[in-house]
Amino acid sequence: MPEKSSVTMPGTVEKIIPPVHPSGPEKAQIALEGADELYREIRIENSLTDENGDEVRLKKGAEVEITVEADPEATTPASKGKP
Repeated sequence: MPEKSSVTMPGTVEKIIPPVHPSGPEKAQIALEGADELYREIRIENSLTDENGDEVRLKKGAEVEITVEADPEATTPASKGKP
């Protein structure tokens, strides 16, 4: 199976957002370094799994890496000289 194309960007957890509804998930707002100003924040459910399989949560100020992956059929070759 061909390897997926990917890009990894650094980010910082700006804030932890409590759930809107008591049964809803807590969210982590992450600022992505190098992203356009209007699009640099993303929010994800604040639930990760550590190396032991235990559930953990991000803390405000945590340095993180965000990776975007795509299958080869979902990409096209970049033109030389163009971003």
